Amino acid sequence: MRGRELRGELDAFLAETEQELVAFRRDLHMHPELAFAEYRTTQRIAERLTAAGLTPTVLPKGTGLICDVGSGDGPTVALRADIDALPLQDEKDTPYRSTVAGVCHACGHDVHTTVLLGTSIFLAQQAAAGLLPGRVRLIFQPAEELPGGALEVMAHGGISGVDRIFGLHCDPRVDVGQLGLRSGPITSACDRIAVRVSGPGGHTARPHLTADLVFALAKILTELPAALSRRVDPRSSLSLVWGRVEAGSAANAIPDDGVAEGTVRCLDENAWHAAPDLIKSLLESVAGAYGVEATLDYTRGVPPVVNDEVSVEMLAEAAERALGAGAVVPTQQSLGGEDFAWYLESIPGAFARLGTRSADGVTYDIHQGTFDVDEQAISMGVRVMATTALTALWEVGPLDPITSAMA
Repeated sequence: MRGRELRGELDAFLAETEQELVAFRRDLHMHPELAFAEYRTTQRIAERLTAAGLTPTVLPKGTGLICDVGSGDGPTVALRADIDALPLQDEKDTPYRSTVAGVCHACGHDVHTTVLLGTSIFLAQQAAAGLLPGRVRLIFQPAEELPGGALEVMAHGGISGVDRIFGLHCDPRVDVGQLGLRSGPITSACDRIAVRVSGPGGHTARPHLTADLVFALAKILTELPAALSRRVDPRSSLSLVWGRVEAGSAANAIPDDGVAEGTVRCLDENAWHAAPDLIKSLLESVAGAYGVEATLDYTRGVPPVVNDEVSVEMLAEAAERALGAGAVVPTQQSLGGEDFAWYLESIPGAFARLGTRSADGVTYDIHQGTFDVDEQAISMGVRVMATTALTALWEVGPLDPITSAMA
């Protein structure tokens, strides 16, 4: 299938299924599930894929699934969606607000899942009609927010035999009908650290006779980020930001322990690999100056998502076909973490930002209890992902010029 024919097929498909997809997204939104607990979500996806004539395989832990569309002949392209929610209270006043206390889809994973589901159904129809020039691997991934779900998928052969992989994420700063793209790094590495400080404790009247632990902890809080800014190339944007500090329980007692927790984010992969040893060295230097013992618990998160240039070109071409001229907009690299990065360390691919902002410009930021989307983004996402899969399978072959017809 080529150009105009594909556009017409998608128009007809979405005319029939768009309301079903919106209802599916709202159902997921009302019943969010946390990482590796997405049992209901997995079941709902599997049921709909089975109804479309596909044969999904649930991952061994019982959440998340993989499903192939088409034959093994020709190239294999993977499309990925994440299915987990966040531990946040839904603060919206909508009929489809979360029914689970303290849990909500505040990052748009319900939209990602629904987009891939719609794409799956459409591609299944294409395969049944003999119009799929290869195979598409559908990855409904658990536990992106943990993170770790991508590693679970990979451990069970999820990208085995895959030539190229694509994914997308809701972006409330981009208008519906647009797709944000960038070659090279598009997200940052994101790790977590916990610094635990200990000393003998004592009376606040005699700090010179003990180790003033709170003062030392305060120095660690300020001097570690400052030292990093002078020890690392500023172009790598290595940043340490604290999120929790705790020490002591009385105003006149120097405590014997304290803790600080935060995140380390980095745009450069080389600086990311070097960060743990550098932070440990700096921590020991600062703590030693104030006579306290400090230990570092460094938890690796994810590397940066680094988009392959050829894959970005495929996404751009597909978006222009599917959404019209001017649909592709540039996007900046963010300091957010995304475990799609693990796939791209093994195979080429690209990650895009799907516009979810309404025409009136209302923005509901991600990771907030008020987050919501313009649901027209669902059909836009289906158009882009389906066209991207076919574009990649065609390997950007000679297609008829259709940009003007789609505008």
